[in-house]
Amino acid sequence: MDAAIRAYKVYGTTVMARLYEDDTKDRYFHIYYNPSKQAGERELLEQRIEKLRQFMDKRVGKEEKFGKAYQDYFHLHYSRKGVFLGADERADVIEEQLRLCGYFCIITSEKMAASQALIQYKGRDISEKLFRSDKTFIGSRSERIQSSRSMSSKIFIEFVALIVRNRIYNLLKEQMIRMESKQKYMTVPAAIRELEKIEMVRRNGGRYKLDHAVTKTQKVILSSFGLDETNISSSAEEISKLLASSQSLMNREEPDDGEEEIN
Repeated sequence: MDAAIRAYKVYGTTVMARLYEDDTKDRYFHIYYNPSKQAGERELLEQRIEKLRQFMDKRVGKEEKFGKAYQDYFHLHYSRKGVFLGADERADVIEEQLRLCGYFCIITSEKMAASQALIQYKGRDISEKLFRSDKTFIGSRSERIQSSRSMSSKIFIEFVALIVRNRIYNLLKEQMIRMESKQKYMTVPAAIRELEKIEMVRRNGGRYKLDHAVTKTQKVILSSFGLDETNISSSAEEISKLLASSQSLMNREEPDDGEEEIN
């Protein structure tokens, strides 16, 4: 089951081919099959064909012309006088349509696995939807700006924020595929909330240290970004040294008690 992409419950494979006859380079065609999508598309197709048939049955014996949508699925029969006599299903066409149900394709110019292409596509789709509904996600219900220049700057920052969010989403999704399980804390908002719990506090002696050890959940999230507990400890130690150095510098600049400042 190497083709299984369990995070999305689909199966995918990749083949190389030319997109059109005079294309100058091979493209990567990522072909997917979704069992649940197949059932839904099959039902919609059968409902469509049944509606077309019911519409035509009501017009038997009349001088009626039907468009391409009807001709694609039925052989239409007319008398010499142009009276509609009935229709037969084009079994070969319908069977071919049914075989295609549940399949979809993503084409890329860059070499990548089918799972990677699907993750990037899904992430882009979600970011585009979020950008269209940014009133709720990035606080654009009220822009609070006074000029068009400020508006452009704010929208640009919002767009960059969505790019960063999309990158986080892709890394978390790739980690879930490796884990072959879906965890509630592996969504972007939940992961950010969990990582925000990593904080530093001031201990005895005035030195800042991590408030508590990195949890198992935080370790899983950090591994999505190529980080581990050692990276957090090293960063915390560097921050502690910088804060201590800054505090020492401030203490030296302050005048001693009882010393008068000279104007």
